Amino acid sequence: MIAHAELIGRIAAGAALGGVIGYERDRHGRPVGLRTHLLVAMAAATFMVVSSQFVYGQHYGKDDLVEVDASRIAASVVSAVGFLAGGAILRTGFTIQGLTTAAGLWLVTAIGMCAGAGMFVESGVVTLMGVVALTALRRFEDKDDHLLRRRISIVLGEDAEDMNAVVDALQRVGAKATDVRYDRRLDEKRRVVGTFDVEVSDAVGIPGLVRAVETVRGVRRITVQRHQ
Repeated sequence: MIAHAELIGRIAAGAALGGVIGYERDRHGRPVGLRTHLLVAMAAATFMVVSSQFVYGQHYGKDDLVEVDASRIAASVVSAVGFLAGGAILRTGFTIQGLTTAAGLWLVTAIGMCAGAGMFVESGVVTLMGVVALTALRRFEDKDDHLLRRRISIVLGEDAEDMNAVVDALQRVGAKATDVRYDRRLDEKRRVVGTFDVEVSDAVGIPGLVRAVETVRGVRRITVQRHQ
């Protein structure tokens, strides 16, 4: 059996390399960031260590008739992480988000298993390649890191202007509103609730969005939520 210190080192290496990928995701404001990627990679490395070494920890004798398939635990990790990665994929209208994050979780799982198998050079090189793919290649995609994406819910009173006035106010500060949804109450209060996704420059920011909406007559409540 391999020494405990080396096995712990393998797990620590997997966690550290997974954290590198997670840090890059955190920098771009993704909901699945440093801690999640680190934990997934650390868990994968741990499972890989268990898969390769658990037989020796059972103290079987050389005459014991024991047949073990050491690959089954590692193979199950690959299947199980698919459910975790699938939870990171969101569909809003015709837009699908989170595919890169899901792929990142698959990547750190592979990195963790590679480190857990003692393949430190390979896991380090794959981590470097992953960082390059997520950062350098990002420049070739239509990505704008200077845009804030938020979901805004607005409640308009009975004496308010229509929701188009809110959209116009946002457009005046350079914000783009999409996926607009309305909910009109027909009881005694007769209020209208509008929910839509907004993209705006970080130079305008959340305060600029709120000030723009406040200029519309009859606004009763504004709720701004982070939307990925």
